[in-house]
Amino acid sequence: MDNLKTLEDKLWVVFKDKTLLKQALIHRSWLNENSDSGFENNERLEFLGDAVLELAVTEYLYKKYSNPEGELTNWRAALVNYVNLSEVAVQLGFNEHLMLSRGEAKDTGRARQVILANAMEAIIGAIYLDQGFEAAYEFIKKNILSGLEYIIKNNLYKDAKSLFQEQSQEKFGITPSYRVLRENGPDHDKIFEVGVFLGDELAGGGSGPSKQEAEQKAAEDALNK
Repeated sequence: MDNLKTLEDKLWVVFKDKTLLKQALIHRSWLNENSDSGFENNERLEFLGDAVLELAVTEYLYKKYSNPEGELTNWRAALVNYVNLSEVAVQLGFNEHLMLSRGEAKDTGRARQVILANAMEAIIGAIYLDQGFEAAYEFIKKNILSGLEYIIKNNLYKDAKSLFQEQSQEKFGITPSYRVLRENGPDHDKIFEVGVFLGDELAGGGSGPSKQEAEQKAAEDALNK
């Protein structure tokens, strides 16, 4: 937690109030093991940063592109979703600075991606509080909006379900349908297994902690096949 200068160098931001940067990196699980630290977790900063990020991205897209609202919405969603934000966070070295419980520190899967994305939003909230909207906007432009061209070029703004629907309608004249094949685990930690069908034919399958995520995985599987 003392080596924040390294992170500031990667962020290209020097904080006037270093405690804001520290707070942005504190996951609630760390506080369970360090309750006397005197710090809050990063969830309030994340709440603020989420709104700042959405406004900055929306303003940028509105001013730079004359595309229809639906397209701009899809581009924005691709930029601010947890997968993209977590990738940017990894590139900026967040993993070395996150304050996590020993249990959370061992998790490297989807849960870590969500924690990284939340920390990214918290950092944006911290920059906003420390230096205002323009500084936060410049940070977002440099680190997040810079990936837009790649997203557009590779159709990454289209989610797997949309892409599979386009291709199945184009090639077979069929709209895919999704069905839950199995539900495993207790109510608080359920895993859904979903199949995507073209008519009666199973085209792909996937699983996830929500039906929506399992449907995306099934569509990805079908696209790969």
